Amino acid sequence: MLLALVGITGIGKSYFAEELSQKLGFNKVHTIRTREKRVGEENGKTGYFMTEDELNDLKKQGKIAYDFKVFGGTYGYLKDEIFSDENYVFEMHYTTIYDWKKVRPDIVTIYLLPRDINISIQKIKERNLTKDKEVYRIEEVKEHYNKFMQDKELQKQFDYIVYNNYDEKSTNEIMGLVKKILSRS
Repeated sequence: MLLALVGITGIGKSYFAEELSQKLGFNKVHTIRTREKRVGEENGKTGYFMTEDELNDLKKQGKIAYDFKVFGGTYGYLKDEIFSDENYVFEMHYTTIYDWKKVRPDIVTIYLLPRDINISIQKIKERNLTKDKEVYRIEEVKEHYNKFMQDKELQKQFDYIVYNNYDEKSTNEIMGLVKKILSRS
């Protein structure tokens, strides 16, 4: 199964990807990023960090399943992981849902939604971004959140919409949901 976690920045996508990896044995898709590494990110562990030229070389070799531009960088995904028969999890940008359904029609998507957007904004502030980047990301979060909340057609594109209250109860509910999905496949 290919499982995509979707939601605004700071909602816990990375946290849940790690939980699914540790507790349910999911492999994590190694997202290729052409942006600079953030504090704490490691090449090969957090994903692959490379130049645009290196990513383009992989595309020419036919090794990339999908790539897109957002936040001033390019993100790409390896065919070997995206089309694997093993369980993989990754973080998906909501604007790519239509493309992903073409790339992998059987993708399972969970949209994580905050009950309080201010907690997500606080999580962004904890990332030690430059002030300009922080302001940009917070505005992007507000725009993304408002678009999602108002766009019923967009909401229908996701298999599950689940609230993350940043607590143990939310973690248990989300992990329980994934266990149910696995038991059906």
